[in-house]
Amino acid sequence: MTWKHILTAGLIIAIIVALVALPSFVKSSSTINLAILVGLYVSLASSWNILGGYTGQTSLGHAAFFGLGTLVTRLLWLRAGVALPLSILAGGIVAVIFSLIIGAPAFKLRGAYFAIGTLALGQVLYVIVGDRWPMITSLPAAQLATYSISSRYYLFLAFTLLTIGTAYLLVHSRFGLGMMAVREEEDAAESLGVSALRHKLLALGVSSFLAGLIGGAFAFYHVGYYPQLPFGPLWSFDAVTIAFIGGTGTIIGPVVGGVFFVLLREVLALKLVEIHLMVFGTLFVLVVLFLPGGLVEAWSKTRDAFARRLRKREARSLPQKGG
Repeated sequence: MTWKHILTAGLIIAIIVALVALPSFVKSSSTINLAILVGLYVSLASSWNILGGYTGQTSLGHAAFFGLGTLVTRLLWLRAGVALPLSILAGGIVAVIFSLIIGAPAFKLRGAYFAIGTLALGQVLYVIVGDRWPMITSLPAAQLATYSISSRYYLFLAFTLLTIGTAYLLVHSRFGLGMMAVREEEDAAESLGVSALRHKLLALGVSSFLAGLIGGAFAFYHVGYYPQLPFGPLWSFDAVTIAFIGGTGTIIGPVVGGVFFVLLREVLALKLVEIHLMVFGTLFVLVVLFLPGGLVEAWSKTRDAFARRLRKREARSLPQKGG
């Protein structure tokens, strides 16, 4: 293990320790809420990145899995009296089952047709849930009396670390190499014995399971909301936007993109409420056109350019050998 790996590991551990200790030092509930939103969007974008960034399947129906997690968790936890951990786990499992049912036929579509098809599936669930459960779902008085923002924060922190850790382990495994081979050239991967459908289904299953768990945390966090809200297309578009802004196909990209997205949205929501959606839409288009690697690529290019300038300056400062 090199010094670079040791320093990286130490930095990651220090960040995790600081995040765990955050509620002990920060008493402002608005700051904790902001941290929860960062965890929500980072984990949602990271779960999408497994399918869209590493496997190359640009899904616009990620909200369907997120919404199923919220719906199942809320129904089991509040109406059936099932323990919260089991309710959240059930939400993730239901999201996986749904993803595998629709996965095989959906993956017969490619490119823009796949994206439109997944968006349509998400919209179908949005309409069905809105018709079946039109009334707002609220926490009962007993839950409100014991509501703790710190417990919600730690749940989102746990799921954020789980999502990032799962993505890291998956993409550095044999299956991860197969997923990236499918992303680069599906037909070529098939010719080398890599089953494109199997790897896409695996990526979809893991991605949907994590999205379902995050949806369960969302159901635990919110005091009241309409059940169809988590099925809205904005949850899918936000996950895609964050992944592209940070850098798709990277572990750190959704993290950087999520922090940037939430902080910029908070600033725009305070000062430019009417145009913040237009700002993010424009930013997304600019990133896709001129910086497809996102902020991670921009940082890498800046760092490399700075390193080259330093090397040239050092080379010019070296004494020249006489002839």
